[in-house]
Amino acid sequence: MGTVTIGVSIAVPEPHGSLLQERRVGFGDAAAYGIPTHVTLLPPTEVPEDALPAVEAHLLRVAAGGRPFPMRLHGTGTFRPLSPVVYVRVVQGAEECALLQQRIREGSGPCARELQFPYHPHVTVAHGIAEAAMDRAFAELAGFEAEWPCTGFALYEQGADGVWRKLREFTFGGLVVPPQAGPAGIGRGTIASR
Repeated sequence: MGTVTIGVSIAVPEPHGSLLQERRVGFGDAAAYGIPTHVTLLPPTEVPEDALPAVEAHLLRVAAGGRPFPMRLHGTGTFRPLSPVVYVRVVQGAEECALLQQRIREGSGPCARELQFPYHPHVTVAHGIAEAAMDRAFAELAGFEAEWPCTGFALYEQGADGVWRKLREFTFGGLVVPPQAGPAGIGRGTIASR
């Protein structure tokens, strides 16, 4: 048995996910083609392939103890100069994301690991590209807004081609949070110019 690279994240739903992915590609971040738009709960982590059943069982327990919560994105931020990243900010749901990622990584479980940087929930829209393109991403998405009810998270595996593929979704226990008013009952999302 070999190893696999996994990650756990909250997907940004449609139409917002595709919109942000297209914008990320448009800024020159070609890696965006293989990365679904998301909020990370467990960053890329290498585990033995035969540990996947234990990982899934652990994530099922974490999800069973979770409850749906509202997520809202608004505006942009950056980790520069520490890290070459521009992101859309999580302005509602950040505390719940922080608690979830802690539960996923806690103890000596199959997902236990230290983080390179303190946890800060966000949606990456530019990474490792030219400074001028990073500035453009920061400015052009400054008015972006989206909100939706977060009802769970998903386990992903990175393929040899670098593409992240969903292995399984995990739904929280409890009642579902109704979506915010929007077309056809989906969350709202806009990009407004400054």
